[in-house]
Amino acid sequence: MKPRFLDRMLNNSRVPGRLLVFILLIMRLPTRWFRHPVPPRNILVLHHLLLGDTIMLAGLLAKLRQGFPEAAIHLATPPATVPLFAGRPYDVHAHPFNPKRLASLLALFRLPRPDLVIIPAENRYSPLAASLGARWIVGFEGDTPAWKNWLIDELRPYPANPTAWPDMAASLAEGPPPKAFQTRDWPAPPCRDFSMPPKPYCVLHVGASSPLRHWIPERWRGLAAWLEDQGYAIVWSGGPGEEALVRQCDPNGEYLSFAGKLDLVQLWHLLAGATLLISPDTGIAHLSKATGTPSVTLFGPGSAIIYGPGQFWREHPYRAVTIAEFPCRDGRMLFERTTVNWVRHCARPASACAKALCMEALTLAAVQDAVSALLPTLTAEQPGPPVE
Repeated sequence: MKPRFLDRMLNNSRVPGRLLVFILLIMRLPTRWFRHPVPPRNILVLHHLLLGDTIMLAGLLAKLRQGFPEAAIHLATPPATVPLFAGRPYDVHAHPFNPKRLASLLALFRLPRPDLVIIPAENRYSPLAASLGARWIVGFEGDTPAWKNWLIDELRPYPANPTAWPDMAASLAEGPPPKAFQTRDWPAPPCRDFSMPPKPYCVLHVGASSPLRHWIPERWRGLAAWLEDQGYAIVWSGGPGEEALVRQCDPNGEYLSFAGKLDLVQLWHLLAGATLLISPDTGIAHLSKATGTPSVTLFGPGSAIIYGPGQFWREHPYRAVTIAEFPCRDGRMLFERTTVNWVRHCARPASACAKALCMEALTLAAVQDAVSALLPTLTAEQPGPPVE
């Protein structure tokens, strides 16, 4: 029992890490009275975000590299996303960060002392940044509860006007806006071999982090038939455990499915070879920004403004399908901030919403129109009876 308990404490508990941070923070506190910003030689971007939010931090990383060409830039990021950074975009060093694993915290303490730490989302990691000996910590204001902000040296406001997350995150760094993203900026990571589908093909990614983001299976089926009629091979995609979603969309197994079969790096390469990606607002939709794959994204609960391309990804071939003013998309909280008045999205759990009316409102015809606008060679005609 003791070894198992110890293993849980070290690998699946925040307690050891919090104790370590608390002890080191107490030791560091006297020196924090004398802190001041210095030209950074070592920069740490500290977060524990989901895949899509992590990908969209590229705007911040680009701006940091643009402003500090000689600095070492480190990114503490969830372990699953680290392989995506193997090609060293913007010459960034990615490090696996899991606050429940003591080993990942100890690895951060072995890095050079950071001159600048940027916390792009929740400021809960400010005690960790201070215990690392950060000479200057920057984050967004307004996080709750207030203790999260006490150790932040420079609290910056969220933009006053509707802004995409890549541009918001970039505003935490000094200097002019970063140059627009180019696919060469993020070299493809190496991956294990797998059988690629025949080209040209379209990837239909049906999974999402919440069932409230799932589109109606019959509409996926109608979309697949329409794209096939245009001469494209159809490839289904989904994460681990989402194979059943694909079976609902394709009960007869007419098309190739990679659902649950690929890791993130393999998904990268699958998208990179695709003519088009169509998916709900989920991490894979944002991965297509890095691969440069033309994409159509379906926004139900999420905000097409916050999670759109913004200025940084303005050259990405992309269309959003959404209902701009959906009545119950009325949530105003963004990363625990309730002071950003222009935010409109829905973070309700599936248990609080019997039917995802916002996704049902996205018709097959609307998605076809978006595809046709993105790929003008496609015809808007749909074979067979309409599926609505």
